[in-house]
Amino acid sequence: MIPSITLKSIRRGTLSPVLLIALVMFPQIVETIYSPALPLIAERFNVSQIVATQTLSCYFLAFALGVMVWGILCDLIGRRLSVLLALLLYTLATLIALLAPSFSMLLLARIAMAFSAAIGSIGTQTMIRDQLSGDALRKLFSVIGIALALSPMIGLILGAFMSSLGGVDAIFSLLSLIGVILLCWCMFSLPETKVQPPSMPKIMPLLGSMIRSRHIWKCTLLIASFNIMLFSYYQLAPFMFDRLNLPRSLYGFSGIFLGVGTFIGAYSNRYLIKRSIDGDRLILLAIGLSLLSSLLVKGLESKPIFVLPMMGIMIAYSIAIPNLLTIALKDYQHALGSAGAILGLFYYALIGLGLILAGMTSSLSLVLIPLSLMALLIFKL
Repeated sequence: MIPSITLKSIRRGTLSPVLLIALVMFPQIVETIYSPALPLIAERFNVSQIVATQTLSCYFLAFALGVMVWGILCDLIGRRLSVLLALLLYTLATLIALLAPSFSMLLLARIAMAFSAAIGSIGTQTMIRDQLSGDALRKLFSVIGIALALSPMIGLILGAFMSSLGGVDAIFSLLSLIGVILLCWCMFSLPETKVQPPSMPKIMPLLGSMIRSRHIWKCTLLIASFNIMLFSYYQLAPFMFDRLNLPRSLYGFSGIFLGVGTFIGAYSNRYLIKRSIDGDRLILLAIGLSLLSSLLVKGLESKPIFVLPMMGIMIAYSIAIPNLLTIALKDYQHALGSAGAILGLFYYALIGLGLILAGMTSSLSLVLIPLSLMALLIFKL
């Protein structure tokens, strides 16, 4: 449940909390719906596991570009129109993916889907920052983390069900339907939250300032590290389940464990914030937990129960990300849309590049352990 002070703040701005949460969940839920289809795509288009997993890597590189473009447009043409245009493009891209006759066409459609789905990240973060700041912002990001716990559960279960029901076609049909529903919902219910008149932001000075900022790069690298740990599971786990001769439906239900981990992390984060634990200590706690969980994944990787320590990764993710997002743009309140776009470009590009490397290995622990150690080093610098 959203804290009353935060909910009232949002209501005064006429921004529906339910729609806000739906938009925040949108990028993650559509990606987890797609994840169970990776082995089917490899079979359908006669490509290798490495090639099939790169659709996820390309997704994040295109997502990074989308965050940049939509963030600038949020300042230039407003938040509402940017969201509507992005959702329209997303829906069209899913229809192209559904009808794609080749892997190359599917990859192009996936790139367009990623580019447009980025609005769910930058658009909603910008609208939230339009209305909230400080502790209220940190609390809302924490609560949104609880809502995001539903994403892997819903996404993986739906993806596994749809892939068993109708394969790749069923999955892309569902993704198209989600796009249509969100587009219609936003057309009738999404307000404009930008107070200042739309204007063209001064990108180059802002970009230069952020590139020179040690704080920005520290946040960027930490955000990217936790996201690569999370999405490397969606990238590699479907094939790991196949190698263990486990049914694909079981991979779908693994989303329940991930969701439970996210709930625990988000509620723990909220509890610790109320206990006045500062953000740096919470981030360090998350890094330590991710390292411990990564080592446990290493020990259990040849057994189906390797999913259990992944709960620890989800707990760590749910603690770290809200605190990192809260502090990342503390010096850029004057250009939240554009600054958020540049920040998103930085860390989503790193996520895409990281997943390209992750896709070249079949071992999840070989991704998780180095990233946890790197996060610890970055935090200490």
